[in-house]
Order: sequence, then structure tokens, then C-alpha cells
Amino acid sequence: MSAVLLALAASASWGVSDFLGGLASRRLTLATVMGLTTPIGLIAIGLLVLVRWEPPPGTGSILWGVLTGILGAIGISSLYHGLSVGRMGVVAPIAATAPLIPITVGLARGERPSSLQAAGMGLALVGVVLTGRERDEASGVRRVASGAAFGLVAAAAFGGSLIALDEAANSDPYWATFVIRAASTLAVAGVLLARRLPVRAPRSLLPALAVVAVLDVGGTVLFAVSTTKGLISVVAVLVSLVPVVVALLARTVLHEHLEPVQVAGAALAIAGVACISVG
Repeated sequence: MSAVLLALAASASWGVSDFLGGLASRRLTLATVMGLTTPIGLIAIGLLVLVRWEPPPGTGSILWGVLTGILGAIGISSLYHGLSVGRMGVVAPIAATAPLIPITVGLARGERPSSLQAAGMGLALVGVVLTGRERDEASGVRRVASGAAFGLVAAAAFGGSLIALDEAANSDPYWATFVIRAASTLAVAGVLLARRLPVRAPRSLLPALAVVAVLDVGGTVLFAVSTTKGLISVVAVLVSLVPVVVALLARTVLHEHLEPVQVAGAALAIAGVACISVG
């Protein structure tokens, strides 16, 4: 049960972070949001590692952490690009299928969730995909768009990053998160410097960006710890609920309209979580 609660907490932390980050991106450039939240998150996890000081992990765990950070950066950039050139209602649900990769790997390793948990995993995945669907206002239909390929790349990268994080967290989930954030920070800094993108934000928004960064790192820590206490095939499904959290926050805070299929998807996702928890 502890693994389930930790994974759900990770999903909530990532969901709130994405929601607040999305709001910040409406007032600031993406370069500014990424250029500030990434190093702030590194400082936050660095302080935590320093306070609870434990010897750093071996080279193997560090390499897995670096791989996680690189795959995460690829996934985020692919997702954002896909959303910018394609239809969000197609790209987002495709990217949300990322947990299928760690589920497959977990089952191949011999993990065997209970029948109720397996049913819950299926319900949660279907619910996540349905929640991410949006009707094309121009045609009124849902169809594959040019951004779908980037959605597939994002799904593959995110799925691979979950597996790599599981491996990195075996030695120490906190050190693993630090290595991941360091790799991501270097990747973001490299892109910003190479493209000479400015990073500017008013002081009034810095606290909000700090909250985004801390919640993002917190989600990574919670998920990393959950992988050490439960099956990767189960906890990976639970963190896929992040889009559901974002959708519900958008509906509650911004009063954005949810289509009936999205409401049904959220209900299925919640039902799936209940089955996984009980199972």
C-alpha cells in the first residue's frame, strides 16, 4: 500500500507542478520557465541530499540517473513540439501511453499484479487516454495529426525514463533524483546557450516558479521511492494520472470545459486507482 500511496502522491505533485508551470508559461517564455525551474529544482534536491548525507551511489546508478535525465529532456521537448505542430487531442493521449513500456518490462521480469490490480491498471490507462482527448473545434472530429509522431517519441522517451529511474533508485532514490536533475539542468543550459535564448522573469513570479520546481522534484523523489517499495508495472500506471490531475485542476480553477468523454475518462482513472489500491 505504501508504494501505491507514494506513486499517487508523485502523480499529484507532478500534476500540480505541470498545471502551475502551464500557467507560468502563459506569462513567460518556455525558455524562461525551463531555464529557472530546472536549476531551482537542482538546488532543492541538492540541499535535501546534503542534509541527509549518504555516500554517493556507484557508477552504475549514476549512469542510470544520467540516462533518465536525458530521456526526460527528450520526452518533454518532443511533447511540447508535438503539441505545437499537431492536435493536442491526439498528441497528449499518445504520450500518455508511456506506462505501457515499464508495464511490459515489469511483466517480462516476472512481476505478477493481482487480477484486481491488472483490471485497475487497464481502467486507469484507458481513463488517462480518454481524459486527454479534445475535439477539434474546426472539424468536430478526432483524427491523427502531424504531431502524432512526436507523441510517439515522447511516449517512448517517458516510458524509458521510468525504467531508467527504477534502476537508478535501487541504490538511493534521493541521489538518483539529484543526478537526474543535474543532467536535465545541463541539457537545458546547453540548449539555451546554443540558441542564445534569454531568461528573464519579474521578481513577483519567482516564488511561483520555485513552487513549480520543488513540486516537480518532489514528484520525482516520491516516484523513485515508490519503485523501491512496489512493482514498477503498478506504480508506473499510477503516475500516468498526471494528465487527469491537470485536467481536473483546469476545470476547478480555470473553469475550463470538459467534454463528456473526458469526464468519463477521469471516472475510469479513479476507479482504476481504487482497484489497484484494494488489490
